[in-house]
Order: sequence, then structure tokens, then C-alpha cells
Amino acid sequence: MFRWKATAAATIAITALALAGCAGGGSESGGDGSGGTLTLGAITAPTTFDPAGSEWGNRSPFYQAVFDTLLLATPEGTVEPWLATGWEYNEDNTVLTLTLRDDVVFTDDSKLTGDLVKKNLERFQSGTSPDAGYLAGITGIEAPDDTTVVITLGAPDPAMLNYLTRDPGLVAAESSFDSEDIATNPVGSGPYVLDTAATVTGTSYTYTKNPDYWNPDVQHYDTLTINVLSDPTAALNAIKAGEANGVKLVNNDSLDEVEGAGWTVNANELDFQGLLLLDRAGTMNPALGDVRVRQAINYAFDRESMLTALQTDHGTVTTQVFAATSDAYDPELDSYYTYDPEKAKELLDEAGYGDGLTIDMPSASVLGAATYTLIAQQLADIGITVNNVDTPIGNFIADLLAPKYAASFMALEQNPDWQLIQFMLSPTAVFNPFKYEDPKVDEYIEQIQFGDEATQASVATELNRYIVEQAWFAPFYRVQGSVATDANTTVEMLPTNAYPAIYDFQPKQ
Repeated sequence: MFRWKATAAATIAITALALAGCAGGGSESGGDGSGGTLTLGAITAPTTFDPAGSEWGNRSPFYQAVFDTLLLATPEGTVEPWLATGWEYNEDNTVLTLTLRDDVVFTDDSKLTGDLVKKNLERFQSGTSPDAGYLAGITGIEAPDDTTVVITLGAPDPAMLNYLTRDPGLVAAESSFDSEDIATNPVGSGPYVLDTAATVTGTSYTYTKNPDYWNPDVQHYDTLTINVLSDPTAALNAIKAGEANGVKLVNNDSLDEVEGAGWTVNANELDFQGLLLLDRAGTMNPALGDVRVRQAINYAFDRESMLTALQTDHGTVTTQVFAATSDAYDPELDSYYTYDPEKAKELLDEAGYGDGLTIDMPSASVLGAATYTLIAQQLADIGITVNNVDTPIGNFIADLLAPKYAASFMALEQNPDWQLIQFMLSPTAVFNPFKYEDPKVDEYIEQIQFGDEATQASVATELNRYIVEQAWFAPFYRVQGSVATDANTTVEMLPTNAYPAIYDFQPKQ
């Protein structure tokens, strides 16, 4: 979704909901429309509380509790004001001017200023976050006064506003930058303050309500606890025992039991699962350099049966990587490749691989042993042998991006259009490790980057169709992401992140 020149003039007013009785996990109403405890379950813990090394996705709630972002991503899919009350681009979309709030105080009693935002952005740009590349296009940052920040880009970046709703937009107090305990003791302006004494790093994190927060309307609880529940059985046990109010589920294997416990399953479809056919030039595996081989791989999969077998039908079959909420999305491309093993064999024969071929792929059992078995079986049916190389999960991504493999099974987030282009398609994209270029794709990308909104939307659709036809990937389905909430808690899911915003968990009236 592309939004260029919107200028926001005011912060969002989010109505606070009153607590209605006692929630699970020890939540108690204060009786005056506020109070109580919200206990959440997250899949993975943060590696650091230093924003310059932060991540988003399933780690976002840990950061969002203590830090504010410059802008806010909403459940409606829009970008709204937060620390920045407004923004405006220049005529060619290379200079972004942010107007900041003047009433924000950090927990060390320092104030939000343009210079502080400038330093945070620069720290992130040169930091250790895996998302540091989001700000690679910034060529200069200025803070002419306390309430203004000017970001200069080397070229238009249609995703910049979205980036500022995520980890690149986190703002910490300057006093923490050189602190020895910055990794464990965050100093922010967020709705909560980390209680380090009550926190067990890697296991359980406890936060207390920030009494000086600039937007009390979104502080729905007095205390927030986030427990790390990476094991599906542990998460299900916490749900059944009433030890939490909201839990991000690792998978959808136990949804019947979750609902049977009186919980609500809140869902979105953020990730797709399938094969990344990375070596499109055939430099490591010559066969993948032939589009007919890549198309044959797409025809090999019975996606409907795979969705049933591997996801108990919780998702949507697709052969495109762009999200249904994006401008690039074309419903016809969800079924561009049908299950047709005979067609696949014909294509392999035309490409000169009628006698078969072998593809090495990394495998990690934690990602689902059954998935690798089905992939290998269905490719074997058309004459492709998969050599699964057991890879420690800690090395999986690094080996993939090295690159050590021509193709791999993977689950990836379906970002908004320009983010996805920079994440998976462009010659410099993280998940284009072979730096593959196609002149037609390059042309589409240039038109999207420099075009107006109408051009961006129409060309994104053309780009999507082209990469599907060229079989850059072999997607199977969009997977249902699930967050379970108890009978006393509601939440709105985000279309752009795996974990809901902290502010969107509320006590049910």
C-alpha cells in the first residue's frame, strides 16, 4: 500500500476501554476504568533492548512496551502519527520532514527533541539490527529545531513511513547510548517501564505503567508481563491453566483445544510458506537458471492437500508472494500454477532434464519434518531429487544468505509492496542472495520507486504477474497467524506484523 504525500496534523485519540472483571493470568480490575495486569505469551525473547540492535516481528511487544516509534501502524493498514505529529515529502519524494510532539518525557526525565531523533536514526542506520538496511537509503539527517527532523534520501523510498512504525522508528533516551546495561535496562518514553528486578532475561519480562506517559488513553493496564512461550505445549498449558490473557501461537495444531478452553483465536495471514528458488541465473545449480524448470517445480505441488496436511486448512493456497492487502495482489495469481505433475514432466523434458536432476536444500526439523518429507515426495514424482542437508536452526538463515544453497523451503513475511521488493526482489534484497537481476524487473522497480501513486499501484501488479510467470518462487500458501485471547481480553490484529500492537490489547467491556 503506497502512501506518499499524506501530511498528518494530529495524534490519534484511542478510546480507553474499562476493565470488566478479572482476566486470566492474575488480571484484576482497578474499578475505575484502569488497572489490572495483562499477561502475554511471545514466541521469542529480545536479544537486546538497545534499539540499534533491535528486531520487530514476534519481538515487537518487548520494545513497544518501553519505547515509542515515530509513527504508528494501525490494524486498518494505515500509517498514523505517534511521536511525530505530522510528516511531509518534498516534490520528488527525497526529503521527508517530520514534526515532533513537544510533550514527551523519557523515564530519565529528558525530553524528546529533533536532535535525539536524529541520533537514534543514525545509531540504527549504523547499528547491528538485521533491519539496519531499511535506512541504507538515507544520505543525511538534520534537526533544525526541537520539533523538526529532516531526512534526506538518495532516491525515493516508498516504504520509509512504514519503516518508521517499526524498529527503525524506536526512540531511546540519549543517556542510555553509552550505558553498560543498555542491553537489559531500556530508557524510553513508552507506556510501560521495564521492572528489571522482576524480569528474568530470556524467560519473563515484567513492566509497570509509566505515570508520565504522554498518551494515557492507550495504557489499558497497570502491569504488563510478557512470558516467552516458544514451545507449543507450554503455550497450550498456559492457556488451559489461565496463566495468560493473550498468547501468540507457534502453529495452528491445537486451535480446537484453545477454543475449547473458552479462548478466541484472532487471525491474520502475514506469512507465506513455499520454496525460494534463489539461483535463477543457474550459477550454483544450472537447472534453476531455466524458467521451465522453475515452472515445473511450481506445477509439482498439490497445494490444497499440503495445506490440509501441514496447516489443517488454516491458510489460503497461493502461487504469489505479495499479500492480499497489497496493491500488487491479483486474486487470479493465487491459482496460476495448478497441481499438474504431467505438465511438470513435460517442462523438465523440454528443458533437457527429462532424466531428472538433483537440488540441495537446507533442512531444519524445527521448521517441520513433515514439510520436508512432502516437498521431497512431490518433487520426486516429477523426477527431481531433493538432497536435504541437515542444518542447525542457528545457522539456517546465515547459510541461506551466504549463499550456500540454490533453493530452500522458507516462511517469509509478506511485507507491503515496496518493502517486499527491497526484501526479496531487488538486486540488493536480503533474500536475493545471488543478486539476481532481470532487466524487466529492474524497469518495474524503477517505475514504482519514482512513479506517482497510480503508477506505483498498476506497475506493482504487473511486476507481481511477471515474477509469478517467471517462477521466481514456488509459494504453497499464506499461513494463518494466530493470537489467542481469553474471555476477558480483546485484540485487533495488524496486517503488517506478526504480533499485535501492545495498545491493541484491551480488557473486554
